[in-house]
Amino acid sequence: MVTFPYILGRPSTVLSGVPDGFDGKVVADIAALAAREGLPFVLVVARDGNRMADLEQAMRFFSPGTEVVALPAWDCMPYDRVSPNTAVVARRMAALSYLANYQPVKGRALVVLTTVNAAVQRLPKRDQVARQSLSIASGNQMSMDRLVGWLEDNGFLRTSTVREAGEYAVRGGIIDLFAAGQGEPVRVDFFGDTVDSIRSFDVESQRTVAQKKRLDLVPMSELVLSPEAIARFRARYVAMFGATDREDLLYQSVSDGRRYTGVEHWLPLFVDGLDTIFDYLPDAPLVLDHLVEEAIAERFDDIKDHYDARKSGMGQAQGGVPYRPVPPDQLYLTREEWQGREKTAPLLRMTPFAEPDDTMVADLGGRHGRTFAAERTAGDVNVFDAVIAHIGGLREKKRVIIASWSDGARDRLAQVLDDHGLKRVERIDDWASAEKLGKGVVGLGVLGLEAGFETPDMVIIGEQDILGDRLVRPRKRSKRASDFLSEVTGLSEGDIVVHVDHGIGRFTGLKTITAAGAPHDCLEIVYQGGDRLYLPVENIELLSRYGSEDTEATLDKLGGVAWQARKAKLKQRIRDMAGQLIKVAAQRAMRHAEPLAPADGLYDEFAARFPYEETEDQLAAIEAVIADLGAGTPMDRLICGDVGFGKTEVALRAAFVAVMSGKQVAVVVPTTLLSRQHFRTFQARFAGFPIRVEQASRLVSAKDLAETKKGIKEGQVDIVVGTHALLGKGIEFRDLGLLIIDEEQHFGVKHKERLKEIRADVHVLTLSATPIPRTLQLALTGVRELSLITTPPVDRMAVRTFISPFDALVVREALLRERYRGGQSFYVCPRLSDLADRKEFLEKFVPEVKVAIAHGQMPPTELEDIMTAFYEGAYDVLLSTTIIESGLDIPTANTLIVHRADMFGLAQLYQLRGRVGRSKTRAYALFTVPAEKRLTAMADRRLKVLQSLDTLGAGFQLASHDLDIRGAGNLLGEEQSGHIKEVGFELYQQMLEEAVAALRDGGTEEAESDGRWSPQITVGTPVMLPETYVPDLQLRLSLYRRLGDLEEAEQIDSFGAELIDRFGPLPDEVEHLLKIVYIKALCRKANVEKVDAGPKGIVIAFRNSTFANPAGLIRYIGEQGSLAKVRPDQKIVLIRDWEKPEQRLKGTAVILTQLARMAEEGRKKAA
Repeated sequence: MVTFPYILGRPSTVLSGVPDGFDGKVVADIAALAAREGLPFVLVVARDGNRMADLEQAMRFFSPGTEVVALPAWDCMPYDRVSPNTAVVARRMAALSYLANYQPVKGRALVVLTTVNAAVQRLPKRDQVARQSLSIASGNQMSMDRLVGWLEDNGFLRTSTVREAGEYAVRGGIIDLFAAGQGEPVRVDFFGDTVDSIRSFDVESQRTVAQKKRLDLVPMSELVLSPEAIARFRARYVAMFGATDREDLLYQSVSDGRRYTGVEHWLPLFVDGLDTIFDYLPDAPLVLDHLVEEAIAERFDDIKDHYDARKSGMGQAQGGVPYRPVPPDQLYLTREEWQGREKTAPLLRMTPFAEPDDTMVADLGGRHGRTFAAERTAGDVNVFDAVIAHIGGLREKKRVIIASWSDGARDRLAQVLDDHGLKRVERIDDWASAEKLGKGVVGLGVLGLEAGFETPDMVIIGEQDILGDRLVRPRKRSKRASDFLSEVTGLSEGDIVVHVDHGIGRFTGLKTITAAGAPHDCLEIVYQGGDRLYLPVENIELLSRYGSEDTEATLDKLGGVAWQARKAKLKQRIRDMAGQLIKVAAQRAMRHAEPLAPADGLYDEFAARFPYEETEDQLAAIEAVIADLGAGTPMDRLICGDVGFGKTEVALRAAFVAVMSGKQVAVVVPTTLLSRQHFRTFQARFAGFPIRVEQASRLVSAKDLAETKKGIKEGQVDIVVGTHALLGKGIEFRDLGLLIIDEEQHFGVKHKERLKEIRADVHVLTLSATPIPRTLQLALTGVRELSLITTPPVDRMAVRTFISPFDALVVREALLRERYRGGQSFYVCPRLSDLADRKEFLEKFVPEVKVAIAHGQMPPTELEDIMTAFYEGAYDVLLSTTIIESGLDIPTANTLIVHRADMFGLAQLYQLRGRVGRSKTRAYALFTVPAEKRLTAMADRRLKVLQSLDTLGAGFQLASHDLDIRGAGNLLGEEQSGHIKEVGFELYQQMLEEAVAALRDGGTEEAESDGRWSPQITVGTPVMLPETYVPDLQLRLSLYRRLGDLEEAEQIDSFGAELIDRFGPLPDEVEHLLKIVYIKALCRKANVEKVDAGPKGIVIAFRNSTFANPAGLIRYIGEQGSLAKVRPDQKIVLIRDWEKPEQRLKGTAVILTQLARMAEEGRKKAA
């Protein structure tokens, strides 16, 4: 406890002996002191964002009652071309608004955490921030236009569906908005000019969750684009830089009232004066983290460098948009100002080291704790026993706490320590519960420490001290990837689509057509020769997408026979393929393999060495693999997961189980590079166990290879990692128990055949990063066991993605920053022909870096040598075409620059981005687009989606979406992609799925049904989502597409409820649309193909003129008497008097309900 009240009364004190982690406790104590002295604030400056986050977490552990506000810094460089991330700005504005309106409470001190970069930057004026916040309560008088105007001025972005902080959407009398600092978005419902209700809603389902009394809004940007601010900017910009030209997009955009990306860097020109963080917190004691003074000096140099670079760049044309920087003293503090500020308030510097004794130093006696690195690396000592011995020596003298990164890690650590005999252990939530522990009891808490520490009265041992570097961070709630997918898979105009009965056409848009006297939304599809087909929206499920936007296809002729013939021929082939699949599965089930089970205790220790926390998918996959190994039949499991999502760990655990059961393991990979990478991984993880790991590939000398072969044959080598050389005839295993195949899709046909021979009674585990389309997984259930890993490992920091017009300075900055932090970069071009031009550019603008060039047309050996050299750090930059997207894992490469990003597909960009960000350092991806060219709408949308896909893992689905479309997941051999071309992707999947299901149920005769047919219903009522109700076209189409999949009454009701919730009360047309969808579901059950209802009655046609319960139908027609008759063409006519459309809808539903019930009875009898 810091018990020196006098430290707040003197100008400056050094607090020595404060190691990282302990600082949280020290700051909490200083806050308590300040509260007693009647000081309302304490300002703590951390050296960077990660330290600030750690400090905040430590404060929550040591003193959950202290109020903490964090003010993060912008996450872009000084004088950058991009704006800071919206999430960061949202947190900043929420914090500033809170401070501007804060009323001090007697006896409490507010702790404000910030970073060096945030502290030296000027902020909007305090009174202005207080004025800009807006409060609304239900029942208030306020016009909708005023709210929309406020949202526009304050940097909110108008979208069709609100998903992220800083977005808003307007629909009729409803405004959805997601404000800064609020956990969830809200829906404000207006009645005229009165606020009717305020409800929060869920981002994923878009349904409201709870009522709110009031809503406090803070701006989404530090820059308010009001007319006065724009006028100020224009006058000052011209005064500062002279007349502008057409090129100056910044000036043009702001003059038009648009937010230019990166406009925040000109903030001083928009406002009258700026404040600093000190103006928000007058007279607050200033606490500086270790090394802050150095970081501040560094930051001032950095600002000056960037300013000078931009200033000198103004004269030379570097290609790209001009950049005219404002002088640094307008946007940042100067050194003199900072030094002046340090003198005005009590200053406390924390340092982990002991300082020489002095009246200005207070030693708190904290020291770095013991790390068990020596025991970890020594093979003969068990690290857990060492930890327990260490605790035993301390537990009676001091309070001992073991800190884990997360609850899961805490449980596992507790388990392993318990196995090794650690007794009297209790779980604790925070420091208060630790103080209540009895003497000698060890506490297990959750606190993310890089390393443990000791003070005179406590010892905290960090998880990393025991287990080595962990890469675990608490999870943020990420956006569901399916949200994006539904947005990306939505049909857009110009897409090529496949209609089940008419073949391939081009979708050109929604048209409203008057049919039977009422308007009806239809999809217009153009076929060869310009013929058009109008498909009613309620039958949208007959369409499937043919492929991604860049696939070319020949359109079919409307009414031609070619399509049906093609479909029938393919159906037969698919049926044969499905038969083959089932046969393989049946043969495997008959074979026997020796059951392998994990060795207790040893397995837990092996698992605890894994430096991450397993994700749920990964655990599920590991459990499934271990269960398969113990089942007694040969395993054949495919593990699919994005690059770097931990497939290798699953393989390691399987290998461990097999080897410990006395079997040999072979790991086969497609390239020598991967072989070396896996070899290193296996070697590192099995160190300290009595297991011999060897590799067999081109990189091994002939002598060693011969040795390895001999070892394999005699059984001394337990695990061998290698390329397809392992499949050669010359290699014999003594007792092969498990075969692990990585990236199977890269092996040729010959190798696949050889693998099949080995497979007969060996357990096989296949890893693949090429996602398999979801529907094919369904098709394969029970044929090949499949595990998907789609959740990303927790601490893979999301890659910061920037999209900016090409700017030589930004590229230079990115490459040099990576070089100076000791890393490497990828520079990727879309075409071979761009490489020479980029090489020249790099030589001219970034002569400091060493560049290697790689592309797919090099001889494979040369390519591998270059990659190997890059892997070993001989070059700084790898300039290449997209060949890097497959499987390379270079942990030191953390910057990716993509030239002409508008020329790549979504999955490609995603895969490329997955190449960086493999380690603890933050990775950057810079997508450059040509400065002078307009992007196509589609390219723009792709890049936007990618930028928002900061959460990892979404990409897995995204990649599968894109790869599917190109027909990548090939399960059965070469012919598959050819088939896909014939009928388009989605339809192909569906046909295969149906064929497998039919064969598995034992039916070989093809049920005639395609499974895809859609009843036609004409009731003469308007059926559509009117444009006034859902203005956004993309959104309307995706709603139609969802409607096409609804079957049950409950689903339709809940969809209706969601519409009311999101868009307001349902208009008649929409009510009718929902009813028609319900009638359609009934028609399906009753096998009714066509329904025509009019004022005089209804005509019903059955599909193929069959009905499941003919006797019941005849009885029903008989009961109707003269009101019913059967026409010669087998259609049934019922005479009714339905003047109004509503009566027709209701009546039709009643009749079809009866028919559906009869059909159901008939089916039951038949069964």
